Amino acid sequence: MSKRHSQKHKIDRRLGENIWGRPKSPLNARAYGPGQHGQRRKSKLSDFGIQLRAKQKLKGYYGSITEKAFKRVYAEAARRRGDTGENLIGILESRLDAIVYRAKFVPTVFAARQFVNHGHVQVNGKRVNIPSYNVQPGDVISIKDRSKQLTIVLEAVQLAERDVPDYVDADHSKMTATFVRVPTLGDVPYPVQMEPNLVVEFYSR
Repeated sequence: MSKRHSQKHKIDRRLGENIWGRPKSPLNARAYGPGQHGQRRKSKLSDFGIQLRAKQKLKGYYGSITEKAFKRVYAEAARRRGDTGENLIGILESRLDAIVYRAKFVPTVFAARQFVNHGHVQVNGKRVNIPSYNVQPGDVISIKDRSKQLTIVLEAVQLAERDVPDYVDADHSKMTATFVRVPTLGDVPYPVQMEPNLVVEFYSR
């Protein structure tokens, strides 16, 4: 098993939830934590533990964003007017790698980051290779002509395990997607419950 696969599956098992809703998650077969002591009885989580878990789940879902980068996202969400938790989800879903994933151009969030990094993606006709690039409503994301026939893309489009949400208008015949609007928490098709309010509490301590 590759290092990336083992890390991805470890996140699932450590949190005790299949956070991407994937049928291949080992949590489906081994519903306990990873490692030597994974089968020990879990102690009751404190308030801090519950908040930390909510943060780790959200960070993990978007491809294990680093703590430094996640703190920056939180600071921007807190700076904006309105509900900080909703702002946080809006910023995360506006990331270029998140939209590439939502448009079903690739099968996983991790693949989306690598796909953008390797220069396969364009925004409004210009190549962008920064996964955290902030996409604006109305922006058109497209895959470079030379990359449209990549196996990873052709397979991802056929995946039946998730649908394209309504805030991303994807055209798989042209391999383009328009970011229609910034979503709210209720719009995002998370396979498990995300609790941005607990993340806000964690950073507000």
